[in-house]
Amino acid sequence: MGAEQARSAKRADARRNEKALLDAAAAVFVTDGVDAPVRKIAAEAGVGMGTIYRHFPTRADLVIAVYRHQVDACAEAGPALLASAESPFAALREWVNLFAEFLVTKHGLANASRSDPDGFAALHGLFLERLVPVLGDILTAARESGELTADIAPYQLLRAIGDICAGAERDDPDYDARLTLRLLLDGCRA
Repeated sequence: MGAEQARSAKRADARRNEKALLDAAAAVFVTDGVDAPVRKIAAEAGVGMGTIYRHFPTRADLVIAVYRHQVDACAEAGPALLASAESPFAALREWVNLFAEFLVTKHGLANASRSDPDGFAALHGLFLERLVPVLGDILTAARESGELTADIAPYQLLRAIGDICAGAERDDPDYDARLTLRLLLDGCRA
């Protein structure tokens, strides 16, 4: 193996490790919030704490990276779901569920953003830039297939999903955000 191939293999390995670390951090954030101990994230990822701090010197750096990672995953899932789901509306339902999971992970982001308000403001721009067009494509496909009657703007639907998921943050055992999302989508279905 040449030097270039070795560097390329090392970069690929580093990317895989970083993805595993970000996936683990997202999972821990869902259960324990963004203030979860770094040692718990390291254990979930199967890495040492030094690895986390080498990649993400501050908690805000880690939270921002998880947020970006999940925005990218939601954006990449849109076309894949349209290609693989049984229908555009099924793709819409799956994508909304994925997006709702992302919003749950985002719980506590406001507290972490106090240490880097400019970085988190830029995330909102990334969020809109990446996710509005993806959701727009899914909505267009669902409308063109005759499965969606309502002419819903993607931004409006993202906000509605966000508002519904924000209700899940309250301590109300009788509130089920997933049920409310299903009711929202069913109300738009042809």
